[in-house]
Amino acid sequence: MKDPRFETLAGVLIDHSCRLKAGEKILIEAFDLPEPDLVCALVERARSVGGLPVVSWKSNEILRSLYSSGDKASLQLMGELETHTMAQMDAYIGIRGAANSDQFADVPGDQMDLMTECIWQPVHIDTRVPKTKWVVLRYPTHSMAQSARMSTSAFEDFFFDVCTADYAAMGVAQEPLKELMLATDQVHIQGPGTDLRFSIKDIPVIPCSGSRNIPDGEVFTAPVKESIHGVIQYNAGSRYQGTIFDDIRFEFKEGKIIDATCSGQTQRLNEILDTDEGARYIGEWALGCNNRVTQPMLDTLFDEKIGGSMHLTPGNAYDSADNGNRSRVHWDLVLIQTPEYGGGEIRFDGELIRQDGRFLPENLQPLNIGLG
Repeated sequence: MKDPRFETLAGVLIDHSCRLKAGEKILIEAFDLPEPDLVCALVERARSVGGLPVVSWKSNEILRSLYSSGDKASLQLMGELETHTMAQMDAYIGIRGAANSDQFADVPGDQMDLMTECIWQPVHIDTRVPKTKWVVLRYPTHSMAQSARMSTSAFEDFFFDVCTADYAAMGVAQEPLKELMLATDQVHIQGPGTDLRFSIKDIPVIPCSGSRNIPDGEVFTAPVKESIHGVIQYNAGSRYQGTIFDDIRFEFKEGKIIDATCSGQTQRLNEILDTDEGARYIGEWALGCNNRVTQPMLDTLFDEKIGGSMHLTPGNAYDSADNGNRSRVHWDLVLIQTPEYGGGEIRFDGELIRQDGRFLPENLQPLNIGLG
């Protein structure tokens, strides 16, 4: 028996996230899903509004073989074919399951860099992100439940609760924060191991309420590229290209990461930051405000939305909040500032705006609802 919650989620993705209209082409790309129920629900929902769905069903085990053994010619061919397909689409839904979240852990770093250059950059950064109505999400699997330290049943309940939130109401609550950030020049962030300053003056601010990520709940912009000075100590682990990184620390000078360390993977961390010139500069800064997500689970789409968190992202800037930085890397790294994770403060132009994860201005109080 199909879980009826897939029908609800398909409605959120097709109607709210992609705003699909009759005649529009949509690519539904699925990775390692244990069953086709959600994809079938998406196809049926897309057809019900007159959309033209195309499905790509992929296996990370097969991709591991392709990435490990591929040379530039073979990976470029894959990139060219996928770019051709993506360029024809009006909308995109990417769904990732994970039978093994570490499937790419033993793919050599230089091979993952080559994949990024030949496939990820042209297909996603250059085509999908700027040219389609896109949304990405995870699929609830046993391994995700394990990462979240929950039973499979409890995690599924959590997943559907978070992913089918009232995103319209979330968008209304985010508007005052957007306006405050638009009026801000200097940002000062302090916390354990962190003392960081930068400007966001004249950079667009984008509230996110279900139109790009599911689950959602962040308001993002980008620092003025060379304005960042100081240090940041992230306190949420991150899985990137199959490797888990903990306790990442960056030191900045004139916007550039001049020193980068972490627990046990410092060499690989610096290899990623040396992918290209832009990888050592920041392309995004965002405040997480989905208070239904309370703890990290080594999944960026969830972790970056944690209520009371922020993420500061090495690499490519989005066109919608552009500070001019370009890179094949876009790596959302999370700092949680709730009391359980050491607290912290954020000031806008000298005014204390958020303390220990809670917003202080009166018009931002709706963003604290549900925060422990």
